[in-house]
Amino acid sequence: MAKQDITGGSVTTKSARSAAPDRLERLAEERRGTQGSRFWRRLRAEKKAFVGLFFVGFLALVAVTGPVITPHDPSAFKFALLEGPSLTHPMGTDSFGRDLFSRVVIGTRTSFTIGIVAALIAMTVGVMLGVVSGYYRGWIDSIIMRLIDLLWAFPAIILAMAMVAIYGAGARNVILAIALANVIAFSRIVRGEVLSLREEDFTLAARSIGVRDWRIMLRHILPNVAAPIIVQTTLTVGIGILTESGLTFLGLGVDPSTPTWGQALNESRNFINQAWWLAAFPGMAIGFTVLSMNLFGDGLRDALDPRMR
Repeated sequence: MAKQDITGGSVTTKSARSAAPDRLERLAEERRGTQGSRFWRRLRAEKKAFVGLFFVGFLALVAVTGPVITPHDPSAFKFALLEGPSLTHPMGTDSFGRDLFSRVVIGTRTSFTIGIVAALIAMTVGVMLGVVSGYYRGWIDSIIMRLIDLLWAFPAIILAMAMVAIYGAGARNVILAIALANVIAFSRIVRGEVLSLREEDFTLAARSIGVRDWRIMLRHILPNVAAPIIVQTTLTVGIGILTESGLTFLGLGVDPSTPTWGQALNESRNFINQAWWLAAFPGMAIGFTVLSMNLFGDGLRDALDPRMR
């Protein structure tokens, strides 16, 4: 009996060992699912994040469906000049007889596109510089950080204005100018995180077994700095929209024939005393969008940052 018990026990032990990897995989999946559900619970608890996300989603929908929901051609010069808000023209008409509501709606797509593309470019370049600088340190860190400090010495709007003034106006140059001005924030944030992560046990263990540097940075370090990168990206979209509006207001933005919020503000300067709606509605659109992006970014930071729990 004892022998049978021992044999049975050995069989059971072998089957348990063979089933161990499957159990570990299931536990890992459950852990990932638990982390995801915890994140969504924390995000739902952040009211400002949901408010910001709702309005950002609404503005994104307006940007996508703009040509469908506009009641008039935004470039048509066929209405009375400087007509006040009415049922036919909810935001009035501009000094050229164009429907302002249609131009503001179409301008949503242009402003959103510039803000998002500029934020993605700034994120890509800034994260790459920050990871390389923080991981290798030494003379590489010194060169990269001195260049970042040089850019840091100039205000973002001044740096963007200088670049647009040198290379000319246009959507592409505006996007590159905004991206360059915002690379600074990404690189400094990521570098600070990488400096601490490169000394963690999992990074030291990966280096000790001969894992290549690029693999350590991609597989072990970048996932651990994803939270601040995501938050900074959402905030940079709002900053990009605001910067584009400022550049266009100064005549250094996109083509004047392209409907944008900044262009509408630029055209309202000479009629601010007699047509208040020319500046009020585009200004409200800019302020509302930037506020929504900031609310969403702040709430996302609180949900992702373990120190805020």
